[in-house]
Amino acid sequence: DSVINIGTGAFYGCESLESIIIPDSVITVADQAFRGCKSLENITTGNSLTSISEGMFYECESLVSITIGNSVICISDYAFSGCTSLENITIPDSVKIIGKSSFSVCISLESITIPDSVISIGDGAFYECENLERITIPSSVKRIGDFVFCGCTNLESITIPDSVTSIGNDAFNGCTSL
Repeated sequence: DSVINIGTGAFYGCESLESIIIPDSVITVADQAFRGCKSLENITTGNSLTSISEGMFYECESLVSITIGNSVICISDYAFSGCTSLENITIPDSVKIIGKSSFSVCISLESITIPDSVISIGDGAFYECENLERITIPSSVKRIGDFVFCGCTNLESITIPDSVTSIGNDAFNGCTSL
């Protein structure tokens, strides 16, 4: 519990790494820290981490399960992009920002719960999540960005609240089940 920071690319490409528990002592994990850890299946973040950094788990193809601590405010750009085995995720109520392409090409993702705390969903956040079937946008969201659900071919149901005043370019392009 003495580690407080994990640097950029610290475990980049560690292809045999299967599980990570980030302890409460860690307050910062830099960009792409676990990128390309192809055998990584399970992640638990501690309750001191405030951000899932840019590309932190990019292309962790075996990732099935993640528990995000209640202190995380931001899921940064490309955080889980290309995590092709991730089936579902619960975003804690502390999260306010879901970054650009943060879950893009998570082709196994079937459902996601977006809490009322989220105020911003970045462009392409769920791009080509082809198995995503349903999603509810909370009333805290005002804008659905460009390409957010583009290519989500199995998306059957989406609830868009009255608070949404803008839907971006190609936001639902290729959603053939809607």
